[in-house]
Amino acid sequence: MLGQSEHHLAAELTEFAEANADWLRLYQFPTYAPELNPAEGIWTLLRRAMANFVADLHGLVRIIKRKLKKIQYRPHLLDGCLAQTGLTIEDPLIA
Repeated sequence: MLGQSEHHLAAELTEFAEANADWLRLYQFPTYAPELNPAEGIWTLLRRAMANFVADLHGLVRIIKRKLKKIQYRPHLLDGCLAQTGLTIEDPLIA
């Protein structure tokens, strides 16, 4: 949790965090920590699809959309990106 001296840069978010401190916990991650970011795994999958690809912007957008659609229907890929970080998703209603 963020200490008293640490705060978010946006005053509104700091105020929100302080007003909801009874249930909201903030953790400060390193500035750049790809090993903690599941989106990095998605970008890795996208980069593989674009390897050695030369085209115009329209072609690039088409490939990215197609690959994201394929990833969307393969939950094991998304689960793998999350598992790689060591983070978990917990449903507060099940706890």
